[in-house]
Amino acid sequence: MIAELVTTGSELLLGQIVNTNAAYMARELNQMGIDVCFQTTVGDNRVRMKEVLVHALTRADLVITSGGLGPTRGDITKEVSAEIMGREMEQDEDCVARLKEHFARIGREMTENNLRQAMIPEGAHIFVNHAGTAPGVAMERDGKMLVNLPGPPSEMKDMFQRSLAPYLVEKYGISSIIYSRVLHTYGIGESMLETKIDDLILAQKNPTLALLVRPTGVIIRITAKAESETAAEALIAPVENEIRARLGSLVYGADDEKMEEIVGRELKTRGLTVATAESCTGGLVASRLTDVAGSSEYVKGGIVSYTDEVKAKLLGVPREILAQHGAVSEPTARAMAESARRVLGADIAVSTTGLAGPGGGTENTPVGTVFIAAAGADGTVAEKHSFTGTRGQIKFRASQAALALLREELEKNKLCR
Repeated sequence: MIAELVTTGSELLLGQIVNTNAAYMARELNQMGIDVCFQTTVGDNRVRMKEVLVHALTRADLVITSGGLGPTRGDITKEVSAEIMGREMEQDEDCVARLKEHFARIGREMTENNLRQAMIPEGAHIFVNHAGTAPGVAMERDGKMLVNLPGPPSEMKDMFQRSLAPYLVEKYGISSIIYSRVLHTYGIGESMLETKIDDLILAQKNPTLALLVRPTGVIIRITAKAESETAAEALIAPVENEIRARLGSLVYGADDEKMEEIVGRELKTRGLTVATAESCTGGLVASRLTDVAGSSEYVKGGIVSYTDEVKAKLLGVPREILAQHGAVSEPTARAMAESARRVLGADIAVSTTGLAGPGGGTENTPVGTVFIAAAGADGTVAEKHSFTGTRGQIKFRASQAALALLREELEKNKLCR
């Protein structure tokens, strides 16, 4: 079954709100085994909305709208949908009763325009709104189904789970799901990654493979269609195993796992503690480490040494290193990590120093230059990175690189044996 999602509302086109409804519905429908092949957003304009919905019904078996079911004149989705499906609008007395009960319960007067929400296309299946006032509807014509759901995300999600999903399962006898496994990689670009698994991509049928660039690195999405999650996992497993065998430690996690969680687990398993000394990342590495529940077991603390004075006085970085090599340098990064480990009494420490921009760069040290070091009882390692992007993007990428260095060294077991 092919589905198209049509989200309505001029505020979406103006960029005033983020379209989370489409992402939610697409994810849920795909998990039910319904292929979402198209997504469209249209403003609150009758002509354009009608054009979009008519076109959607020519290429999809199921069209689901969200938005435009409210009480004002701008809420036109039901009226336009009814016109397309050849149905008159009529007042539904059960909907009227629910509206009156709702307003009585919250102690507010129900204005006349609220009755617009009780106007339903004749013969439509009604979905009760348990999280708001606007009911949803489903209509069929010529083997196609058009569904109207409310726009507020809390109302849409509740109606989707409580009413629409069971309705679709019963109506179409849905017995398959679409299930995805996501592998997170770091330290390899999209083009090189594709080269390493290109034969798998070319041979894909079920499951399918897709590469997607994210701020944390390139992810590999493996998607299978099967009658159950267990069956889908069985299809995915051999492909995942082959990818992991080829990429090795370049794959650092799966699904919702984050780098800070992986690092935290490694520290906890080894009974080690960590400290941070940060300049350009401004405490972001420490923040991400402590985002993980239970991190107090292994995070000793962190120092944001943003100026040379703090690097020298608080961390104890030798002034001659700062004078000779500058704050943005490998010797300074090494000294910061070693000093943080000593000052904070940690088994291992990581440091960051660089230029996040947008100003301050030079020909020899352009914006995006970041040095990262990790120090342990058995030595210190350092890396130089050249990041691109906005100030915020560079800071995040530097924090990801710092966590990746920690993970790598913990797995090698060279800094703290």
